Amino acid sequence: MREKNISDDRKKYLRKIRTNKILVLLTQLSILILFIVLWEVLANKKMIDSFITSQPSKILDTFLNLSSNGLLKHLGVTLTETLIGFTSGVVLGVFIAILLWWSKFLAKVSEPFLVILNSLPKVALGPVIIVWVGAGMGAIITMGIAISLIVTILEILNGFLNTDKELIKMAKTFNATKFQILTKIVIPANISTFFNSLKVNIGLSLVGVITGEFLVSKAGLRILNCIWRSSIQTRLSNDRSYNSSHCSSCNL
Repeated sequence: MREKNISDDRKKYLRKIRTNKILVLLTQLSILILFIVLWEVLANKKMIDSFITSQPSKILDTFLNLSSNGLLKHLGVTLTETLIGFTSGVVLGVFIAILLWWSKFLAKVSEPFLVILNSLPKVALGPVIIVWVGAGMGAIITMGIAISLIVTILEILNGFLNTDKELIKMAKTFNATKFQILTKIVIPANISTFFNSLKVNIGLSLVGVITGEFLVSKAGLRILNCIWRSSIQTRLSNDRSYNSSHCSSCNL
């Protein structure tokens, strides 16, 4: 029934939107595939050093090799820590943003402190967090929260404060309570802000977790970095040995 009630112009408009979405997706996939193919070809032709930049085929082989040697376990540890830190940071950030929106006094008092905390290098606070929380998963999750929390508060609070003032005034003329204004106007008007914050925070949480893993963890994706560093050192030592032997033969 709904399809029959839609006008031809509306159908054309909806068809145009769907076509545009498909075109964007196909373009994105084409760029990705072209990049991977070009990367592989340049590496095979020795136009780029595959040891420095690697290449897709070697990455796939390494992934398959690591998958049979505990990769999924380490990946699961990092993902668990990231999701806990991300979820905690978002929930705390939204709650504090609502609290600051609710009280203009608290917002004004906390503003300079939030700006200072946001400018602090959270990574440098890692040793302090370990002393406070202890060496373990708690410290890693705290690192993930610390990096994403302040960003969430500032972004969500900024969205709340920039909600349409005229709409809020109109609600107040109808004697709407502050809770009604929050739930019926402010939060619905900032759904897009909330999702944009999620996009940013998931990456920040991952950075915080991996940084924490470098300090205290015995599992997680940091193990892969240790493997990579050992392979780099092996390759460099082999190159030095080859160069020294080659120079010695030249001198002879």
